[in-house]
Amino acid sequence: MGETVSIGRVMAQTLQQLMNTLPQTGAIEWIGLRPGRDEPMLSVGSVNATNTDGLEGDRYSKGDGKRQVTLIQAEHLQAVASMLGKQHVEPATVRRNIVVRGINLLALKGKSFRAGNAVLEYTGLCHPCSKMERVLGAGGYNAMRGHGGITARVLTDGNMAIGDSVTLADAERAGTSA
Repeated sequence: MGETVSIGRVMAQTLQQLMNTLPQTGAIEWIGLRPGRDEPMLSVGSVNATNTDGLEGDRYSKGDGKRQVTLIQAEHLQAVASMLGKQHVEPATVRRNIVVRGINLLALKGKSFRAGNAVLEYTGLCHPCSKMERVLGAGGYNAMRGHGGITARVLTDGNMAIGDSVTLADAERAGTSA
């Protein structure tokens, strides 16, 4: 019985270590701003982020701090397109601010991360809304379920540009190497 408990503790530590190990580096592929409700997204090459206002030029600036920035994985846009029988889904269609490739956004839960030289904090999942059925077609809402990305708040002001890296914040990276 002592071995089972000991093995259980080792497994729990190992699981925690696995969840805290994220050596992958993602890259920003697309940036979009929502100037107003139901207005077309503006595709930009870079954007300034501040902890008081979120993304400059986005309708959620000065809004709810938990939703200052929305991010989605490029790989998930491909999955959604596949489920809908489409070649691709344009990032502006799903109305997320930042499209990243190469890093699992869900692995950032409970963590802060660097996007360009801004530091963001994961605040939750970005669930699809009923608008997805209209803009993606029949089944769009369900295709987006589990693939909607995440929401974040800005912790440290900075600039984000297409091609910039997305990684765990330095303090957390240092904590995982111990």
